[in-house]
Amino acid sequence: MKKNVLIIGAGGVAQVVAHKCAQSNDILGDLHIASRTKAKCDAIIASVHEKKAMKVPGTFEGHAVDAMDSAAVAALIRKTGAEIVINVGSSFVNMTVMDACIETGAAYIDTAIHEDPAKICEIPPWYGNYEWKKRELCAEKGVTVILGAGFDPGVVNAYARFAADEYLDTVTAIDIVDINAGSHGRYFATNFDPEINFREFTGTVYSWQGGKWQENAMFEVGKEWDLPVVGKQKAYLSGHDEVHSLSANYPQADVRFWMGFGDHYINVFTVLKNLGLLSEQPVKTAEGLEVVPLKVVKAVLPDPASLAPNYTGKTCIGDYVKGLKDGKETEVFVYNVADHKEAYEEVGSQGISYTAGVPAVAAALMVAEGTWDVHRMANVEELPARPFLERLGKIGLPSRVIGPDGVDVAI
Repeated sequence: MKKNVLIIGAGGVAQVVAHKCAQSNDILGDLHIASRTKAKCDAIIASVHEKKAMKVPGTFEGHAVDAMDSAAVAALIRKTGAEIVINVGSSFVNMTVMDACIETGAAYIDTAIHEDPAKICEIPPWYGNYEWKKRELCAEKGVTVILGAGFDPGVVNAYARFAADEYLDTVTAIDIVDINAGSHGRYFATNFDPEINFREFTGTVYSWQGGKWQENAMFEVGKEWDLPVVGKQKAYLSGHDEVHSLSANYPQADVRFWMGFGDHYINVFTVLKNLGLLSEQPVKTAEGLEVVPLKVVKAVLPDPASLAPNYTGKTCIGDYVKGLKDGKETEVFVYNVADHKEAYEEVGSQGISYTAGVPAVAAALMVAEGTWDVHRMANVEELPARPFLERLGKIGLPSRVIGPDGVDVAI
């Protein structure tokens, strides 16, 4: 059994991870959290103690580290004795943190794909540009690396695998639908780091259809979906991490990701983009000051963590998975509904952070207990799905499935 966890990052998702690790510290052992600013880590630890979240008395310490410095991260892993690293820092640090884990032998878990700050839109498959290049090294050294173990990517990958395992003989289509029907009460804000959030939507939208990559513009293709609890919602074909691994593991299936957006978000986003304010390229002001427009926008928008206290409403995220069963066309919908207010009351974060953070802890528990300690690199759909989804339900994110008969049941 692996024990002792190091959390990288100190944002809203890290807060969820910290609370959920504390709730299972009887299994996960000593806990540590590190970011560039130690005070942020200390504040998260204080919130854990305020909620009395530690299941058993134990260690929870904060540290300062530059996660872009792989040697510094490796030194911290050795200092803390961490055998599991949960990386919920910026996606810019994925490779340096992963390299530190490969060097030290610690298991690595993240929730999103690596990004190069200098590149807005990578050529598919995105995992193939960075993480998958380390596959052979991970297998050679016997290091467990679990990629994209958030909700999307992560749980939605497990939903596809679950549907394939338990309902279908052949998968022909995977449509992932992400709807946030909540309201934060601000004029405009993003639920994650604005810099990362906007980068998802300023480039080409890639989907896997007909056995090849299809390109579309953002907001070019929209569709109304009628979902449990949140009802009818408009969502748009978007590029997203999980499409790139699911297309490799289910190449015969069409794989699409749909994200819900309101008209107000689209209007503000369009104005910002058309004005050049979402550019990552530096510009000079009239006074000769060099600035990056995207970073300026990030600086003036609300911190996503600050949205939590007033966030209300629910999210619904799930997979419509189509295929053949005994020669007949079949479709199932596997999904979760989360509540923003309930998330805040439990861990002090909004529902989007909650759905991203809880799965990473479920993955850590699976690694700690050996089920997912695979000593190689794996995306979530390459691992047993049902035990992961059952574990996820026990720690706060229950899943349901609407089967071919239309009956809605808990997993």
